[in-house]
Amino acid sequence: MLIDLQFHSTYSDGYLTPTQLVKLMHRQGIKVAALTDHNTVSGVYEFKNACKKLGIKAITGIEIYVKLKGRSFNILWYNFDDTSPELHNILRESQRRRRKLVRNILIKLKQKKFKLDPDKILDKYNHYVPINHVVDDFLSVPQNLARVKKELKKKEVREGDIISEYFRNPKVGNLRNSFIGFERILKLRKKIGGQIILCHPAKHSYIREDLLVELKKLGIDGIETLSPHHSLGAIMYIQFLARQFDFIETGGSDFHRFEGGTYRLQKSWDYFKIESEYLRKVKKIIA
Repeated sequence: MLIDLQFHSTYSDGYLTPTQLVKLMHRQGIKVAALTDHNTVSGVYEFKNACKKLGIKAITGIEIYVKLKGRSFNILWYNFDDTSPELHNILRESQRRRRKLVRNILIKLKQKKFKLDPDKILDKYNHYVPINHVVDDFLSVPQNLARVKKELKKKEVREGDIISEYFRNPKVGNLRNSFIGFERILKLRKKIGGQIILCHPAKHSYIREDLLVELKKLGIDGIETLSPHHSLGAIMYIQFLARQFDFIETGGSDFHRFEGGTYRLQKSWDYFKIESEYLRKVKKIIA
C-alpha cells in the first residue's frame, strides 16, 4: 500500500495548499498520508477534510525543529491531539522567534539598499515564516534579482545560493531554525499522545548512532527510513538500526513543490514510492 508520511503545504514552506496536495496524492494512488508542516498544525483541518472527500486516510502530523543538550535535529510527530492549547502555545512561541529573526535580516537587507518592505513580506505569513517563500518575494523585484546575479557572478541563481549569501551570512544575519526543547516535547507527548520519529537521519550523509542511543532512552518511537534524502546505502543501514533499537520505520516524499522549468523529474514521486510493506512496525502509526 502506498503511503506518504512527510510532505509540506503553504501553511509552512510548501507551494500547494493541503487540498491541492491531497488531490495530487490521490492521483498518485496514495492511501494513507500525513501533512507534516514545520512547527505548525494550522493546515491539519483542511488536510483532513480533503482526505475524507477522496478516501485517503489522514494521519495527524507535524515536523518540528528540536534541540537536546546543544544538538539540533528534526522530528516527525504523529497521532497526537492537535487541539491541545499547550501545543499551540509552544508552536506560537517558536513562530514568533522565527519571525523576529527573519525581520532582522530583511531590515539589514533594506539597509543595504535592496528594494523590499519587511512588513509587507512578513504579513503574508500568519504561521511559520518559510524562508524559501521569502526568497521568492525578495527576488520578485527585478532590481534585486539583477543585483544578486551581479554580486554572485551568476547568470542564474538558485534558492540555496541566495540563502547562503544573504540569509545565513554573518555579515547580514544568520537565520537559525526556531528550535523547541526536545524534553519539552516529550513531556507534552505524555499528555497528548502520539509517536515521535527521528526525521531524515541521513540527510547530511551520516547517522549519529550515539544520538539514537540517547533518543531511545528518552522514549523516541522510530526513525524515518524511506526518504529522497537517503541513499540506498543509508536506507539499508537505517533498517539495521531500526531492528537494533526496535524502532518503527516510516517514509515520506518530503514534497514541497514541482521543480518547474523543463526538468523531466518534477517531484520525488516521479522516482520514489513509499510502500508500507517495507517499513517495520509502521502499522502502529497508520493502522
